[in-house]
Amino acid sequence: METDRPTQEARTLDAVRALLSAVIPKNPFQTRRLADLAARGLLDFRSLEEAARVLPITTKAELAADQEAYPPYGSNRTAPPSEYTRFCQTSGTSGQPLVFLDTAPSWEWLLGNWARIYRAAGVGPGDTIYFAFSFGPFLGFWTAFDAAQRAGCLCVPGGGLGSAARLRAMVRQKASVLLCTPTYALHLADVARAEGIDTGCVRKILVAGEPGGSLPEVRARLHAGWNGAQVLDHYGMTEVGPVTFEDPQEPGVQRVIPGRYWVEVLEPGGNTPVPEGNLGELVLTPLGREDTPLLRYRTGDLVRAHWDAKGCRLDGGILGRADDMVVVRGVNLYPGAVESVVRSVPGILEYRVHLGFRGNMREVEVEVESCSTDALRALERALESAFSLRIPVRGVPEGTLPRFEMKARRWLKSEGAK
Repeated sequence: METDRPTQEARTLDAVRALLSAVIPKNPFQTRRLADLAARGLLDFRSLEEAARVLPITTKAELAADQEAYPPYGSNRTAPPSEYTRFCQTSGTSGQPLVFLDTAPSWEWLLGNWARIYRAAGVGPGDTIYFAFSFGPFLGFWTAFDAAQRAGCLCVPGGGLGSAARLRAMVRQKASVLLCTPTYALHLADVARAEGIDTGCVRKILVAGEPGGSLPEVRARLHAGWNGAQVLDHYGMTEVGPVTFEDPQEPGVQRVIPGRYWVEVLEPGGNTPVPEGNLGELVLTPLGREDTPLLRYRTGDLVRAHWDAKGCRLDGGILGRADDMVVVRGVNLYPGAVESVVRSVPGILEYRVHLGFRGNMREVEVEVESCSTDALRALERALESAFSLRIPVRGVPEGTLPRFEMKARRWLKSEGAK
């Protein structure tokens, strides 16, 4: 249902108020954080703008400190301990993993978000979904699997198998849908080609975990490598749950699931809202996960957001991480932009970015798997054209660089790089 923006904001404001009423005073973490505001009567705000001025930002470091002070799960729990039945944790790629517990009602809310993702993708009864990842403690794996079962799909887990074995299982089970990261989908396509495995049964690929799923160059490679399969991106985090879906009629656009989040876009690392459409850091408040609530959570993800009658859309999806963005000789570089250029050049299988310093000057070099001198030169020209910056490109033999089943770690910082 389409609504005007004032109506959307009024509904979001009501949901934020309801969340606070449900959380305070039952949740020790949130009650401590908001005690002074509550005592001064400042939580009775009349607009989202006022709420943004009053409510503090929540950071990953703050949650980590709480879990260290109140081990093992922290104090950000609204329900009695006996009601929590689900354990998940973050990947810990940028520090100590965060643990998140969910009650049955909170888990139902998360599954409702995934149900919207599947509906938008046209996935439902009659589909066989292959989950090409090892099931660790990450929320996205389990919510995607549980929601697919409820949607009437046959769910095939691929944990514990190598890439070739997963492909053969996919074909044997006639999987119509594949779920994995964009990097791993590209790798599976390479393995299928090398092994002579026909993956024509797969008609849709749902990707997440990295910016690449919304990049036209990556999507084109996936489309070609998977016999014309439709590529659909999705974004979510263990901290906040499944956040966006992609409508096949709007390729490359991520829609925040309507009515489920309060969305803000702020200056990276700051508290000032950026103008609509400008690059900024995504800040989210889940509106239905009240037993493990987060208020104004700084995700660290960079986006360009717009609002229309359907709600909030993220053009190009997630563009990168705020802490990954670097400045090289006055030019801002972030992973999504670099990957767009790399994937636009034929003949390159995998790549890695090295960041370091020469004296006080930051330096960057791109390492690629390609035996073609023409491809290396073409990539150097493309990078210089895109960023007005000469970036050296070095070729390495095929199979030299690592492949990733989960989030790819392609940006390497040497000691002293910031």
